[in-house]
Amino acid sequence: MSSLPGRLGTVDPTSDRAVFRQIADQLREAIDRGRFSEGEKLPSEAELVEHYGVSRMTVRNSFSVLQGEGLVHAEHGRGVFVRPRQPVRRLASDRFARRHREQGKSAFLVEADAAGSHPEVDSLEVKEEKAGRDVAVRLGSSVRRVLARRRRYLLDGRPVEFATSYLPIDIARATRIAEPDPGPGGIYARLEELGHRLDRFDEEIRARMPSPAEVRTLRLASGVPVIHLIRTAYDTDGRAVEVCDTVMAADAYVLAYQLPAT
Repeated sequence: MSSLPGRLGTVDPTSDRAVFRQIADQLREAIDRGRFSEGEKLPSEAELVEHYGVSRMTVRNSFSVLQGEGLVHAEHGRGVFVRPRQPVRRLASDRFARRHREQGKSAFLVEADAAGSHPEVDSLEVKEEKAGRDVAVRLGSSVRRVLARRRRYLLDGRPVEFATSYLPIDIARATRIAEPDPGPGGIYARLEELGHRLDRFDEEIRARMPSPAEVRTLRLASGVPVIHLIRTAYDTDGRAVEVCDTVMAADAYVLAYQLPAT
């Protein structure tokens, strides 16, 4: 006798929908409704075979569907578990507020503090290089070379995003911005100290599936997309002083905005 009727239903053999997809649908709904909580182990193959009266291959195909959607992950010899989903709220309308820089906090540190998480930056690279076409267009046609700052961000040891900031050489060369640690408040605080008082940030955001390199860098589970964000920072003279190209694990963030109604 199956022990799962309170959590899972039965399949309809007369349905046009494949049985393995029906099982995946029921497991997905049970996860969404909290019948299986984050980090909890799903019923074993044997339990689902008994409950639904299907083959092991059918159950494995159901698990594959959920893994492809990023809802579960398999641990060899242990079973299949519901993936934890504890996204950071990225408060786009507040994260670059000047008061945070004046307190010596970068935008990522602000988010980490709000989430109660431990932030880290690794894989840091700072170097001068030729401006790519898209970066040159955003920074201005006269910009030929840039200072590039590449880094990966971790929360509680988990990679959640990696970003590259591109700054015009005439602004960044031989300043703290060119050092691995730019100091309290990050590069935006240093830009303002150099006389480039920030006026606005323009952001373009899209969702897409990750490249193989992005999967490796962010250690993404199968089926998890990324958020690709390109931000351009402008000073009060209207000059573009930075372009930041960021790729984020989509399951790690909620993008939150406050928009005026006037």
